Amino acid sequence: MAKTIVVKQVGSPIRRPASQRATLVGLGLNKMHRTRELEDTPSVRGMINKIPHMVKIIEEKG
Repeated sequence: MAKTIVVKQVGSPIRRPASQRATLVGLGLNKMHRTRELEDTPSVRGMINKIPHMVKIIEEKG
């Protein structure tokens, strides 16, 4: 079983650079307080580390 993480969007993309908005869309988040369960890979962790002020890791599974 692959490790997964649950990520929640807590910050608004308004008045943020286009690259940060694109990172949110890449994670599958586009509206406030939405959550996604994503596979825990280095690329996903890098995307989360790029926008730590806009997302929160709720739980890690596996």
